[in-house]
Amino acid sequence: MQDISTRGFMQLLARYGAPDYFVTEFFRVHSTSRLDAEILSCLTHNETGRPVFAQIIGEDIPAMAAAARELARLPAAGVDLNLGCPAPKVFRKNVGGGLLRDLPQVDALLGALRDALPETKLTVKTRVGFDAAKDPPALFDTLLALVNKHGVDLLAVHGRTVRGLYRSAVDYAAIAHAVRTARCPVVANGDITSAAKAAHVAAETACAGLMAGRHAVRNPWLFRQIREHFAGLPVFRPTLADVRSYIGELAAMLRDSDPAVTSARLAARMKKFLNFVGAGVDPAGAFLAAMRRAEDEAALMQVCDTHLLAGDKAGELFADEPYAGAVSRPNCE
Repeated sequence: MQDISTRGFMQLLARYGAPDYFVTEFFRVHSTSRLDAEILSCLTHNETGRPVFAQIIGEDIPAMAAAARELARLPAAGVDLNLGCPAPKVFRKNVGGGLLRDLPQVDALLGALRDALPETKLTVKTRVGFDAAKDPPALFDTLLALVNKHGVDLLAVHGRTVRGLYRSAVDYAAIAHAVRTARCPVVANGDITSAAKAAHVAAETACAGLMAGRHAVRNPWLFRQIREHFAGLPVFRPTLADVRSYIGELAAMLRDSDPAVTSARLAARMKKFLNFVGAGVDPAGAFLAAMRRAEDEAALMQVCDTHLLAGDKAGELFADEPYAGAVSRPNCE
């Protein structure tokens, strides 16, 4: 997720229980672009103990192939093509989820990337279509056929359309169809909110794996909890005090990445993360409302102390599932 899946956050998440692999923010690729240095550092200075895939987004085929070849020379686990970003400012440029309206271009792009990566894993993250009301009935099947045609090594499917953003119901049946149709492993994405939900989605789709984005920001223990659940072990339940400690580490991470950051700027950056975290603090959304009004770091941390530590709150359990209507929508997941 853009502005979230930074090198610092990957390292922080790894301390709470890393996923099997990470995916970078996307490199926006066009005819005159250069690979972003900060995103590159996720590959060249990877301290997570886990593989990291380099995500690219774009529609210029020669530029995308050149970027893929450049990334393949770096310590990347593979190159991931973004066909799923639902942000209007992205898909209007015919990239990300916008390319699902132009499957001949996807065909040509996948072919060029496969040729550029003969010995490097090529993965794809997609949604099940662009607009359920307008998509041709066979669109998703055509996309899956292209995945097979070009020897994609792994396919992650977010079970919503691009127009569905993060509001519509997740179509797990479509993910199950992809599992049966694709010749590569299929990873299920979309509302992987908890260990229990992960087990349900795995059973319903028979997927090879599960992908979480915004819910791992809300709950950094999520991957640990999923592993514990599948292993039949007691699942760790964080308290609000644990969440407050996590927030402190987020602030330290952001300060380390920019030692000159002002108090007001740090608070603004923190809110990108706390918009997710707050979905599990209280059902009324009081924490979210208060933290969004904080104007600097001191005020923001006072809000955190009040809602997470004051009185008997510290010992309360953090919600397993986000409270209804409280989940923030990221630019891209």
